[in-house]
Amino acid sequence: MGLSAGPVPSRVDATVKAGLLDLIAHAERAGWSTRRACALLGVDQDRVARWRDRYAEHGPRGLTDAAPGGGAVHGILESERAAIIELYRGWGEVDRSHRKLAHRGSRLELVHVAPSTIQRVLAADGIVLPGNPRRDPAPKPTWPAWLEWAPNRIWCYDFTHFTRAKRCAVAVIDVVSRYWLATLVSAEESSTQVEACFLDALHTQGLMQVIEDRDVEQSRVLVAALRSGQADAIDKAVEASEQVPLLLTVSDNGPQMRSHSTREFLAGVYIAQHFGRPGTPTDQPWIESLFGHLKGEHPHLERLTDPAVLEAELTLAQHRYNTIRLHAGIGYVTPEDEHHGRGEQLRQARRDGLTAARQNRIDYRRSQQGKQS
Repeated sequence: MGLSAGPVPSRVDATVKAGLLDLIAHAERAGWSTRRACALLGVDQDRVARWRDRYAEHGPRGLTDAAPGGGAVHGILESERAAIIELYRGWGEVDRSHRKLAHRGSRLELVHVAPSTIQRVLAADGIVLPGNPRRDPAPKPTWPAWLEWAPNRIWCYDFTHFTRAKRCAVAVIDVVSRYWLATLVSAEESSTQVEACFLDALHTQGLMQVIEDRDVEQSRVLVAALRSGQADAIDKAVEASEQVPLLLTVSDNGPQMRSHSTREFLAGVYIAQHFGRPGTPTDQPWIESLFGHLKGEHPHLERLTDPAVLEAELTLAQHRYNTIRLHAGIGYVTPEDEHHGRGEQLRQARRDGLTAARQNRIDYRRSQQGKQS
């Protein structure tokens, strides 16, 4: 019964209590005091007195403890529970949220409870709030038929912020080669910064001469289609004029990208626009990856407060990203290698090296067979 295992635990069953009472009664008949018997058994004398009172009033079943727990003094009333169900029936389809229903109940002076109470009462009745209906997923934009998958044919751009320096930076990256083409640090993010950054990229890639060499008259239909921003109109213009845009830009739906000024500028240099779905940054993962690696591998950039130092550090980071850092997305070559056509040669050289090294190990071990070490 646990009578010799030290002090009696805080909760014991009725059998143990009855056994303790019998032992104490036997000790008292032998001349022991109640206090001495309780001390020897390791049970408080007041507990024994309560057990005896309960036994005298209810018999052996009085020694059985009631179930633990009980209701909180500040728990909701049955009338409030009914009011919550009524509130759901009247406003559940409108508010669709336990938080809104809680405030609605106070607004209507129907019931004043916490949002969690609304949720708990409804769940106890098997009621689940419907929530807002799911929106139909937007189809992922497809690449135009005239597009060629090659360096300097698809560019992606976006802005990122450096709050301590109170500056933002727009960067342009080549989607195919992952080459970081240009960046511009500024206190503003507008179509002006987009134009300046693109002009820098076009100059460094030698594409301004290609633009100047285009026949303006033959390109009028294409330019008009590019200014409209309609993919179908651009496709028709390509078929009619047999001219394709210089390249395609990929971006999100920011106001700088969607602005009329940006569209006019890009159309003037024969660049088509391609926008991702709203709220879907994975539609332009190349530029998001660039910013993620930039800030993850150079965390000090976000601690800089001097805009001039920030711009200098970004220039160094751009050089390292393009010429030193091996990029997993293009087979662990540098973006500069891929941009200038050396990527496949380097990847093939590694494959050949792995094959030769494996064969060399096989040949060596075969040549050592039968020889004593």
